[in-house]
Amino acid sequence: MQHLYILTGASRGMGLAMARRLLSPEHHLLCLSRQRNEALQTQADAGACALEQWAQDLADTGTAADRLGQWLDRLPPSSLSGATLINNAGVIPSIGPLDRCPPDELSMALRVGLEAPMQLTAAFLRATGRWVDQGWQGPRKVLNISSGLGRYPMAAQAPYCAAKAGLDHFTRCSALDEAQRPHGARLVSLAPGVIDTDMQVQLRAGDPALFPDRQRFLDLQSQGTLLSPEMAAEKVLAWLNRPDFGDNPVADVRDA
Repeated sequence: MQHLYILTGASRGMGLAMARRLLSPEHHLLCLSRQRNEALQTQADAGACALEQWAQDLADTGTAADRLGQWLDRLPPSSLSGATLINNAGVIPSIGPLDRCPPDELSMALRVGLEAPMQLTAAFLRATGRWVDQGWQGPRKVLNISSGLGRYPMAAQAPYCAAKAGLDHFTRCSALDEAQRPHGARLVSLAPGVIDTDMQVQLRAGDPALFPDRQRFLDLQSQGTLLSPEMAAEKVLAWLNRPDFGDNPVADVRDA
């Protein structure tokens, strides 16, 4: 039997680092990203690991959720030891005050960062809930990758902060819902620390006239305090495997 992992934003950064760590003959990994990663596929083939990659636009939230739900409905749950959804994908739009953010970028940030995780989580809970109704007893988990910016406001970051704050709170609410159900899923919205990714590059390149906290991100890089994607992936997946996963639905790896 294999444990099913579903991971969004797996083509680069921490998502790719997590995908590489999740490749195992004991796992079935489905990745949803804007594009496939051929190096990841090569690694999976070399290790005889079950990997599927969908080139999926997560801003098309309804299509992504429908596709996932239909795919899950075709799986035989008897072949799975457990199922985990990791909502990792996110978007930072143009950096600056809200009135300077292009409307299409604002919409994209909220769709990818909040609506897509909610839609995918709903599809995951519906499909795997039917497995439970049929007698399947494997563990079900949802791990939402949040950010400290979802808990602390920052100028010039309204769309990203709002998406992450929404991610935290919908996780709290859904955890309460699942706690009322027999064999309910466990959910956590986890801040992974400050990671050296393309988002950090984007923040460091912000216009200081519009982004008063830009120097903070420059300092994080110059002081060498950024986690590598590989180190962050290790910490996040370790949290996923904690025996108390879900006891606190909003958490931070730095609180371990």
